[in-house]
Amino acid sequence: MDELSTRSPVGRRLGAPAENDRLEISTAPTDTAEDLGTLGAPRRPRGSSGAFADARSRRRYWIVLGVLVVLAAGFALGLLAVGNPMPVGSRGFWLIAELRTTSLVVMGVAAFCQATATIAFQTVTNNRIITPSIMGFESLYTAIQTTAVYMLGAAGVVALQGTGQFLLQVAVMVGLSVLLYGWLLRGKYANLQVMLLVGIVLGGGLGSVSSFMQRLLTPSEFDVLSARLFGSVTNASVEYLPYAIPLCVVAGVLIWLNARTLNVISLGRDVCINVGIDHGRQTIYTLVLVSVLMAVSTALIGPMTFFGFLVATLTYQLAGTHDHRLLLPVGVLVGFVVLAGAYFVMNHVFYAQGVVSIIIELVGGIVFLAVIMRKGRL
Repeated sequence: MDELSTRSPVGRRLGAPAENDRLEISTAPTDTAEDLGTLGAPRRPRGSSGAFADARSRRRYWIVLGVLVVLAAGFALGLLAVGNPMPVGSRGFWLIAELRTTSLVVMGVAAFCQATATIAFQTVTNNRIITPSIMGFESLYTAIQTTAVYMLGAAGVVALQGTGQFLLQVAVMVGLSVLLYGWLLRGKYANLQVMLLVGIVLGGGLGSVSSFMQRLLTPSEFDVLSARLFGSVTNASVEYLPYAIPLCVVAGVLIWLNARTLNVISLGRDVCINVGIDHGRQTIYTLVLVSVLMAVSTALIGPMTFFGFLVATLTYQLAGTHDHRLLLPVGVLVGFVVLAGAYFVMNHVFYAQGVVSIIIELVGGIVFLAVIMRKGRL
């Protein structure tokens, strides 16, 4: 190589050593082809999984999962056995335990629906503050209940009992959401933000209509209606469960099987397009499944506005992973522990079972305000 190429900056940038430069051979280990991932990106350290940053995070996840399983089993056994006035093992003991088992199953269904729906909804909307309740599901439930009492009187609540009205409410809620998603996400001006805004407007409008009708009710009718508008496991009936359980299981399993796609969706629309995923179709698919879960939960136990948000927020903090295959089981366990634990404490410690939903909503609302004040940086 001539003198110009070895002494000029251009020549040195091309890799030619200068006359006075000493060639040093480093013995430090370098990345080989086996240590490089896609597009030459270094792989994670050995012993770590893609779902966790390091082995410590993985170990922490399994510890948290084990603790949640123990707490869930403990609260379930406590609700079944503690406070049972009949002798253990007697026929009366098992009859009371059977009645309490129904409440536990309802809690499990509600926790499964709320946790799975909220986590999936926040993933496709790329926002950890809004929840499915903002789309007007609970406002629609309130409107249906209020209209029945307003039109039929106190007998309207009795008329709303039964499997037929349960399936009708689920069908109306799911049908409304499918129309909303198909119109706003497949139209010429498809926009997720517009869909959320329309959901807020519809929810506010239904809430206003319900408030107007409630003002025209008699005091006795309003008391009966108010009892139905508080989320409570006592609102559910055993005859609902053969329909509610298969619906929520099918929707939840489909969301879990789509967990890998949700992992990609959480990275944004551009990433989905780059890897060949139809973002619009997957968004509608997930939102329809979320609608089924929210419709079942709301029609089964009534509205619980901040329960799903509280469960999802705790799940993100406890799981320490982005993988939805690992997030969803933790979310369901957190939801059951929160719900069953609240009923156990309020029923056997403070003897105020009727205010459980109020306490959950209060705590959830405080957490929501905390997240807003911190600009969602939890």
